[in-house]
Amino acid sequence: MAGGKAVQQLTILGSTGSIGANTLDVVRRHRQGYRVVALCAHRQVDQLFAQCIEFQPRYAVLGDAALAADLGRRLSAAGCATEVEHGPDALVRMARLPEVDTVMAAIVGAAGLPATLAAAEAGKKILLANKEALVMAGAFFLRTVRENGAVLLPIDSEHNAIFQSLPVDYAGDPVASGVRALLLTASGGPFRGMGAAELASVSPEQACAHPNWVMGRKISVDSATMMNKGLEVIEAHWLFNVPADRIQVIIHPQSVIHSLVQYVDGSVIAELGNPDMRTPIAHALAYPQRIAAGVEALDLCQVASLQFEQPDLACYPCLTLAYRALGEGGRAPTTLNAANEVAVQAFLERRIAFTEIPRVIGEVMDRMPAGDELNSLAEVLAADQEARLMAEDAVAHRFSR
Repeated sequence: MAGGKAVQQLTILGSTGSIGANTLDVVRRHRQGYRVVALCAHRQVDQLFAQCIEFQPRYAVLGDAALAADLGRRLSAAGCATEVEHGPDALVRMARLPEVDTVMAAIVGAAGLPATLAAAEAGKKILLANKEALVMAGAFFLRTVRENGAVLLPIDSEHNAIFQSLPVDYAGDPVASGVRALLLTASGGPFRGMGAAELASVSPEQACAHPNWVMGRKISVDSATMMNKGLEVIEAHWLFNVPADRIQVIIHPQSVIHSLVQYVDGSVIAELGNPDMRTPIAHALAYPQRIAAGVEALDLCQVASLQFEQPDLACYPCLTLAYRALGEGGRAPTTLNAANEVAVQAFLERRIAFTEIPRVIGEVMDRMPAGDELNSLAEVLAADQEARLMAEDAVAHRFSR
């Protein structure tokens, strides 16, 4: 017990990524309040081994059998009793564990959807860092959350900021709450101000060098194309039930204001802080209380000035594609996400240029009609796979030229 409250039992999906590592850093500062039950990673054996030695979870999961066997031998030799499993089915089991209260959903991309959905079906408190769950399966995922009494708290800094800036009793009705618009801030990434000619020759290393945030390679490229912000527009629509025409993206290079809510009376409420993911993680872990996150207090005098500008859609066509997908509905957002994942990976592997990422996505969206709403995991995964195959074909044609 900690302060009269039960210790939260945690599963962390994606423990070796930046969100997972930051979650463990917050837990490290509050060991009396949190117990790590399961740690799940893909291939980072050394990092997962170190996490298991420190936090002594009951379970650890890796992506394949050989890696899991290696981790199991190393943990046994070190006297650690953690049970090691592997594969997607194990991720789902970790999300459903009866002793687990809270699931940090931080696996990047479509790979995180089945386990995140399993957490919703099991009625868990879900700390949602995997935006693809809402992008790919928004209506279906939220319906699952409601029907099973799960609790959904956003971890993305922008959505967490909006959550904090909305009324405490906000129930998904922006009109009743006097909400005029949601303003999502974006740093503009490492290529803000560049022209199309310059963008055509940028490298994966340049795209991954974010000016303000420390993130994984895929999400860093998404930030550079502003697809990350486009996915966040779709996520905000589902989280807060606000239509696309009332969700605005603004460039804010300092990343101090994480997002804002504009009200009909003229008020604008914002959440500010240093760009550190431990802030939204700590907020969601302890909600509705507050706990220290290890984040330095914001010094407004040191910040001195805050800049804002409209995004240049000619330089960020991925943002336009995301608004298009949200407007079309059906499986269009699933198509958008799948094609983007394929295109980003092709760019990281130097098979296509940076400026070809939106061209691949647009081509796939043109070829795949939006169709009806997806109503099951099987339907979502089938649409995802079809879009991936089409995107791989589009990449192959470009790579062969």
